[in-house]
Amino acid sequence: MKKIYLFTLLFMAQAMVAGVNVQIADGLDNTSLQSKMETAMSGLLTEINKAEMEHRNLNFAALAIPEPVKESLTMLWENSPFQCTDDEIVETCLTTNSGYQIRNIPLMMKPRDDTFNESEYQEAVISFDKYGNMESFYLSLNMNLYMNVMRSNNQITDIRRRQLILDYVERFRTAYNTKDIHFLNQVFSDDALIITGKVVKVVKDGVQYPSKITYNKQTKEEYLQKLQQVFKRNSYIKVTFDEIEVSRHPVNPDVYGVTLHQGYTSSNYHDDGYLFLLWDFSDEEAPKIHVRTWQPDSFDGKRFPKEKVFTFADFEDQ
Repeated sequence: MKKIYLFTLLFMAQAMVAGVNVQIADGLDNTSLQSKMETAMSGLLTEINKAEMEHRNLNFAALAIPEPVKESLTMLWENSPFQCTDDEIVETCLTTNSGYQIRNIPLMMKPRDDTFNESEYQEAVISFDKYGNMESFYLSLNMNLYMNVMRSNNQITDIRRRQLILDYVERFRTAYNTKDIHFLNQVFSDDALIITGKVVKVVKDGVQYPSKITYNKQTKEEYLQKLQQVFKRNSYIKVTFDEIEVSRHPVNPDVYGVTLHQGYTSSNYHDDGYLFLLWDFSDEEAPKIHVRTWQPDSFDGKRFPKEKVFTFADFEDQ
């Protein structure tokens, strides 16, 4: 009798955790569209929770989700299963150039890799087209970072362009977490310049001198080939951004510099540094990255000077 009682309690607890109800508080006047989006999000997040608890793959059979979203979720799941931490989500709907977004979806990442046995909190953003059809599911920037760019960047007066830039930054970040080499191949221009900094310790005649940073230049092809090998060697990759600055090119209004403080963790490696991306949004349907640089955020126990982080001025010919 006691075993039956305990089993019943466990079953009830699982059911309570698994079920997720999403409500759109404001930002959308169309009630039928609102209901459609709420149903889609509630169904997806409930399935995510059930799959995580049952240690199985996601099952999209009963969900009206397009193939690109299924593929993205599947790749993210392979890297690290996750769970929605709230059973009741009430959020504002944001209007974008192409449709709508619901941000601030709380997730707890639960990697199966033995190296990473601790869960980690992250947030997701779900996008819909103007008809309420789900278009994407990405790991998002922290809401404070997102809103800081939306509210305070005087250089980018076009709110629509700000949203687009942040959306692609989130796609870019998620591509590393999902090992989506196809997206990265699309987003880097064919002549993209990739620069990676490395701290080198200098020792001569047994005497250690101040470390220096050396820079390695790569083509798009070289970088993606090496990255694909990194993806294969590591069962788990996590990329996070905890600082972001966006600036517009002083001459070309379609070119933007995005500076991010990045945390990178894989199955056998970790680093923190500054990432600079030079984006060209001349074609908003297919923006391109012409420059990607990475520099360590510290060496010899000292913070890397912010004034030495790469900017537009370092790539005037790009």
